[in-house]
Formats: sequence, C-alpha cells, structure tokens
Amino acid sequence: MKLANIPFHTTDWSQLPATEHRGETGMAWWRTLHFGDIRVRMVEYSPGYLADHWCQKGHILMCLHGQLDTELADGRRFVLTPGMSYQVADQAEAHRSSTVQGARLFIVD
Repeated sequence: MKLANIPFHTTDWSQLPATEHRGETGMAWWRTLHFGDIRVRMVEYSPGYLADHWCQKGHILMCLHGQLDTELADGRRFVLTPGMSYQVADQAEAHRSSTVQGARLFIVD
C-alpha cells in the first residue's frame, strides 16, 4: 500500500451514508471513503453476524467497540477486543469474521 496524492482530510464518520451488507447471519453497515486505491471504512456488525464468505483481501483492522471473532481457513481463531488490531496481506490467509455481541471496526484496505 502506498499512500500518495491524499491531501489532509478529516472525516466525521457519522455524516457518511451507511451501506448494508448481509452476512450468512446478521448485518454489516459500512461507511466508506476511497483515496485512490485505498479504501477506508468504519464497519458496524450486528450481534450474531457471520460473514458469508472467506475473505482473501488484505486489511489493517482495528476493533473500536464490542468483540470480533476471526477464523482463518486453517482453523486458527483470534478474538479482538477494543484497542486490538490485526494485519494481513492480500491473498495471504483466508479469513472470515463473526461476532456474538456486535462490533465496530476501523478498516484500511
């Protein structure tokens, strides 16, 4: 990821429209900005959310609220709580997210 040609910018995430994304169960709401090839999102998962796919995209992800459970295709599992993050490269390790209680995330990819 190269951050280039991005002028200084502040974001009031509450002012951006949310798009709905259904999971296998539950719902995700994304507030998204694009800066060239960089996508920046504030994502809210409903309680009981389970992703409907295994993701191969790289992310830098930080849990801001709630708890995020991340499963890798090889069976490893990780729990993120507020203040924790994970980083994974494109095509490195397939992963999918779920949450029992709901979660709010800040994601750059």
